[in-house]
Amino acid sequence: MKKILINALPKEVRIAILEEGQLVEFYVERKGSRGIVGNIYKGKVLKILPAIQAAFVDLGHYKNAFLYVKDAVSWEFEDELFEENNHEIELPPIEEVLSPGQEIVVQVTKEPLGTKGPRVTTNLTIPGHYLILLPTIEKIGISRRITDEAERERLKEIGESIVPKGYGVILRTAAEGATEEDLKKDLSYLLKVWNSLEKKIEKKPPPLLLYQDLEIVPKILRDVLTDDVDEVLIDSLPEYRRALNFAKAFIPKLADKIKLYDDDRPIFEKYPVEEAISKALSRKVYLPGGGYIVIDETEALVSIDVNSGKFKKSSNLEETAFSVNCKAAKEIARQLRLRDIGGIIVIDFIDMKSEENKQKLIEILEQELSKDRAKTKIVSMSDLGLVEMTRKRVKKSLGRSLTMTCPYCEGKGRVKSADTVAFEIERELLLIARENGKQKIKVYAHPMVAEKLKVDEKDIIERIEELYGKDIKVISVDNYHIEKYTIAKSD
Repeated sequence: MKKILINALPKEVRIAILEEGQLVEFYVERKGSRGIVGNIYKGKVLKILPAIQAAFVDLGHYKNAFLYVKDAVSWEFEDELFEENNHEIELPPIEEVLSPGQEIVVQVTKEPLGTKGPRVTTNLTIPGHYLILLPTIEKIGISRRITDEAERERLKEIGESIVPKGYGVILRTAAEGATEEDLKKDLSYLLKVWNSLEKKIEKKPPPLLLYQDLEIVPKILRDVLTDDVDEVLIDSLPEYRRALNFAKAFIPKLADKIKLYDDDRPIFEKYPVEEAISKALSRKVYLPGGGYIVIDETEALVSIDVNSGKFKKSSNLEETAFSVNCKAAKEIARQLRLRDIGGIIVIDFIDMKSEENKQKLIEILEQELSKDRAKTKIVSMSDLGLVEMTRKRVKKSLGRSLTMTCPYCEGKGRVKSADTVAFEIERELLLIARENGKQKIKVYAHPMVAEKLKVDEKDIIERIEELYGKDIKVISVDNYHIEKYTIAKSD
């Protein structure tokens, strides 16, 4: 059973996707912070970077976009990049593809992340419900999720018969079972969008926004609402009406799945979404039976550690490790989707000796990852049980979207201990006490630090007072951060 729950407020829309009652995907869009992935711009090449075979492109944003040479050549060329033995051949130099000052039409494929600007491509795509239009490439592609060969052949034949010369399409997963009329209607809309966009290209100089992708609710309906969705519940009447109108216009046969949620109980409380979101922001995730995984995001990669914890251990250690690892693999795949984690991911499974068990584990992980709409790839599993994999990163993860870096520890997850701060204060008191003048000294500090100074370090404070003739008073301040302290002098 699959449900889409939409919680809409005037300045924030949150969308939860549940499978068998379990939260598997979560999206949030706030007023003024709409993403730019999918947007198409007329830009201007600012600088060529031969050393890394890339270029900076001005889109009119506060950060310049980044365009790699492999994203600046057409897919037609890209298809020829791999010989029969799968060895990659050499790409043309970036200097032969682009030049400074050149006007170029690009599409954003990745949001700005950290200090990096958005990533762009010249291979434009305009998505519909059944089709993705390729306005610059003659190519018919079919979603890898459609596995029935007869259906793939049927869709390919329809695609070849309805797509105008000079254009291409990718038939999405939602196209499985769709009629030729459904596909024609989708294609007609996408061609109108492209024709409108083309007219804009000629009229104004760069930087210029040519096409903006849909807002979050119609976008989710376009991309996720398929026959396997049981219902879409929306708790806002205006948003419900907009969603229903959109579905009637573009996905009429699925419009009756959209329903207004009018229960007094908040939608994310009736379906335990709030609790699941809180858990998704935690480093530690518990597994059925007592094991747990620890997820740490860094700039370079994401590390996931699997632990047996309180898992009921059998006399056979291999059996215990395999059982915990299998449960972890299923949960890791779900957490990657839910947290929208991308980039390089390293998973430290519990060591196993059996090659057969290792292979079974990889198969379970691959099977669970196949449910993910984002592209994933398992690279290898080492003798130590480390699995390297990648997941396509398009935007900030859930954790980075809903939280901020701690302003105190700057993301290290560590702060100075009360002992360390107390010793810092003592060293500073020694310097101040040596000075002539003010006889009274007040130390304002966090309660834990103040307690250390008053009790454990009491003899040190008294010795400074006696040696330098000062009166030192330690004052506890509840709202001080543990590392903060203030030393004041008076008569």
